[in-house]
Amino acid sequence: MLDKNGIAKRIAQELRDGYYVNLGIGIPTLVANYIPEGMNVVLQSENGLLGIGPFPFEGEEDPDLINAGKQTITTMPGSVFFDSAMSFGMIRAGKVHLTILGAMEVSERGDIANWKIPGKMVKGMGGAMDLVASAKNIIVAMQHVNKAGESKLLPECSLPLTGVGCVKKIVTELAVLDVVPGKGFVLLERAPGISVDEIKNATAGKLVIEGDIPEMQLN
Repeated sequence: MLDKNGIAKRIAQELRDGYYVNLGIGIPTLVANYIPEGMNVVLQSENGLLGIGPFPFEGEEDPDLINAGKQTITTMPGSVFFDSAMSFGMIRAGKVHLTILGAMEVSERGDIANWKIPGKMVKGMGGAMDLVASAKNIIVAMQHVNKAGESKLLPECSLPLTGVGCVKKIVTELAVLDVVPGKGFVLLERAPGISVDEIKNATAGKLVIEGDIPEMQLN
């Protein structure tokens, strides 16, 4: 079973040279620490920054440099700062190649719920709605089950939706799955030491298993 850093490390394998990538709040922000050496990837934050670097070491934080989740960050050579209007213009114009988001629920059709639990106070949807409506590719980084042990990969989302039919791939502590319209969650890889049966038991939505499922390679 992977920890949060393991999930981020596996997702970093989905990056490609030249990509502009938006990292959502939570596990996705950790992907910045695992960009393959020599790969040119530009990380975008909707609060107005192109060129996010790895998280700073303790004692080296700059409180003026933060991502959309208000975490302190570093910048890369050539980084650019701008206002949020320009940032969302980039997003809405489809300039972001890949968006990596956290989620509370994902349906077997690729619907995502990641912004509100009814009855709990939230500040608003933030940039999530624009990202899921405009991104060319969306990968979700999430826990496979919630704190009660209930699956978060469902036939239908029970929470308010952020986007419909937009998620392409999911990486959890248990598995890597494609979301294929009309089929469901297609199992691609198992986390090290995790069996197919464990993934079956943790997935409430339709799970498609085709042939032998390999273990993730994280090195």
